[in-house]
Amino acid sequence: MSAKSGFSTTSEQLREIAADILKYAKKGGASACETDVSEGFGQTVTVRKGEIDTIEYNRDKGVGVTIYLGQQRGHASTSDFSRKALKATVKAALSIARYTAPDPCAGLADRALMAQHCPDLDLFHPWKIDIDASITLAHQCEEAAFAVNPLIRNSEGASVSAQQAHFISANSLGFSGGYASSRHSVSCAVIAGEGDAMQREYWYDSRRSAADLPPPTEVGRLAGERALARLGAKKIRTCKVPVIFEAPLAVGLIGNFVHAASGGALYRRSSFLLDAIGEPIFSPVISISERPHLNKAFGSSWFDSDGVATRDREVVVDGVLQGYFLSTYSARKLGMQTTGNAGGSHNLIVKPGADDLAGLIHKMDRGLLVTELLGQGVNYVTGDYSRGAAGFWVEKGKIKHAVEEITIAGNLRDIFRSIVAVGNDALPRGAKNCGSILIESMKVAGR
Repeated sequence: MSAKSGFSTTSEQLREIAADILKYAKKGGASACETDVSEGFGQTVTVRKGEIDTIEYNRDKGVGVTIYLGQQRGHASTSDFSRKALKATVKAALSIARYTAPDPCAGLADRALMAQHCPDLDLFHPWKIDIDASITLAHQCEEAAFAVNPLIRNSEGASVSAQQAHFISANSLGFSGGYASSRHSVSCAVIAGEGDAMQREYWYDSRRSAADLPPPTEVGRLAGERALARLGAKKIRTCKVPVIFEAPLAVGLIGNFVHAASGGALYRRSSFLLDAIGEPIFSPVISISERPHLNKAFGSSWFDSDGVATRDREVVVDGVLQGYFLSTYSARKLGMQTTGNAGGSHNLIVKPGADDLAGLIHKMDRGLLVTELLGQGVNYVTGDYSRGAAGFWVEKGKIKHAVEEITIAGNLRDIFRSIVAVGNDALPRGAKNCGSILIESMKVAGR
């Protein structure tokens, strides 16, 4: 990677630092070692009510070192790339390992599981935008929101962000891999109404390449339209009705599943999905694929945080759980095989149905469309789910009025199994791809 990329350290220099770390660890008596060396930088501009609110620059770098002395593990890190600091960090990790109790599950993954080939996945698209141009785009975004309607009276700001990073991971089994990546975004949050009748809403988009971002005016317009639609929100009576999770929130529901199906929660026995492989945990309309090697996608990588090669797989087929999300360590704790998910899942795709959001609303006929969730009321041990919410009441397949100050509740076991349909309106702005979800019935607590 050339200096023209904006990085102060080339990818070759990152590799040299990683190689030095491994050499120092071996010389210090480590039986095994793994390291991550990274650098990132970017800028974010925010304007509010036509004025520049903040201009932020960020640049950071770091080295993480994990040392193994047999089954004793020590970890240390530094942001200093000097040889003296690297040696001191290795020494610190060695010292920690010597005072750590042996863990039979500690250690590197098997050599045969390490990623061997890592072709380019087109993840790096630097956005060479200066501050003045960022300010102009942010102004356009906010102005588009205000232009929606005179009732859009206030703003929390419109932001334009450009970020890029690169890293190298390496270990003493010979694995070495890394890549550069970028993430750029445009966002806007505005307030409609006045007095006690004000409503806030926002919208954003994020992509690897700035060329794939929608125009800032579109982001602003959507933020304004969403805020305007929330005016006149009412409380509703407590009821049990069908519920639609709008696509951005449906992604969060899939995130709840991933957490419960992840190795850390499972080996600690703090998940309601213990011993669930082969069981129908979702309704038959749900199939979830993991596709780690998609070009330009946010969850793409040829290897996980352990250096283990990632692979395409089916996580859920027709509602039946096919596998968990396991790292090397959590797999050993469970007596299973790693799934290449140290560090998380990679590009989860929920199979879409035939309907867009309007089609799901028509299919629901009467019920609640949820567009905002509040609080963190999820118990992963029991599956109990309770969140503050806001959205829209639907009658005869059409939105009737906005709804506020309600709570939706249920159990994730029941919620997953009572999914009626998945929309085809997924947003390509994250590592989980899922359209809006229609659930047969949930309890809605109101007045």
